[in-house]
Order: sequence, then C-alpha cells, then structure tokens
Amino acid sequence: MKLRTLLFAALAAAATAAQPADLSQSMILVAKPELVDQLYGSTVLVVTPVGPDQHVGFIVNRPTEVTLGQLFPEDGPSQKVVDPVHLGGPLNSQVIFALVEGKQSPGSQSFELMPGLHAAVDADTVDRIIRTESDHARFVAGLVVWRRGELRAEIERGAWYVLPPEGHLTLRQPSQGLWEELVRISKVRANSI
Repeated sequence: MKLRTLLFAALAAAATAAQPADLSQSMILVAKPELVDQLYGSTVLVVTPVGPDQHVGFIVNRPTEVTLGQLFPEDGPSQKVVDPVHLGGPLNSQVIFALVEGKQSPGSQSFELMPGLHAAVDADTVDRIIRTESDHARFVAGLVVWRRGELRAEIERGAWYVLPPEGHLTLRQPSQGLWEELVRISKVRANSI
C-alpha cells in the first residue's frame, strides 16, 4: 500500500509539472543557460500579469556601476544610498523605479509584483522611498514589458525557468550569484519530477 501511495504521488507531481506555467499569476523567471542574449542571458526577473496574457517585470540581478548619488548629485538622500542602481529592463531605461519589500503598497501608482514586493513607478513615491526606506528597496532603471502572448511563447520555446513568486529572494544582497543559484534550484526541481 505504501509503494502504491508513493507511485500515485510521483505521478501526480509529474502531471502537475507537465502543465504549462500559470501566467495569470506573478512569477520569477530565470533565464535558462541556453538563452544566449546580451540583455537577457543569465538574468532573474520578477514578473506579474497586467492584462490578458500581457506581463510586466524587472530584471533584478543586473547591477550597474552607477549609484543614485551619481545620477542625482544635488539630492542629499540619494547620496546616502550606497547600492548601485540595477538595470531593470530596456523600456524607459532613463526612469528610476523602486522595488520595495513590504506588505503595504508604498504609494499612489505602485503595484504589487508578488506577495511582499511592490513596484513604485511615480517619481514622488520613488523620492519618498529614497528618503525614508531605501534599506528595503532596490532601485532599477527601466522595465520589461511583454505584449499579448509574447511571454507564453518564450516559455514554450524553453527560454525561461518559471519559479513561484518569492519576493524576498529576488532582492537579497548581493545580487551576484543569484542567477546561478536559481538555475541550480530549477534544475533540481525539474529532475525531481
């Protein structure tokens, strides 16, 4: 009886794994090693749906060599943020967004990327975060936007590992080594099914 239960559990897990990713939910995307791309190769992204089969997200493991203090030399609070600005994506790369850990929305035009992680998109809210809670934020330049069906096609082509949304994992310091760790975790999950 015990062997039969184990076999059923293994088959149920395999059936679940064979199901396509649920793109109606937030997720973490991990670029597969085979994804050879100057921008997206070796990246980790936090992604959320914003419409029918449309998604928005941010690369979280591409630190630049520029700090907020260098970008805004006249702003005292920006001088105190020592972490580099990260490249969040190619769209609006001249705009600084704040990815903020917390249960509450950080402000007006912010949106929840996944439980415990919000994106602040308006300048006033980002400025307030720089002044008051920069220790719980990552500042990114730009974002990634997928048109209808585009992310689904990329996943079906095998470009990404899809992991459940765990916001605290994606903002840990330092971000270097995060991709390698998540690739290992993704491979273990795939091989255990």
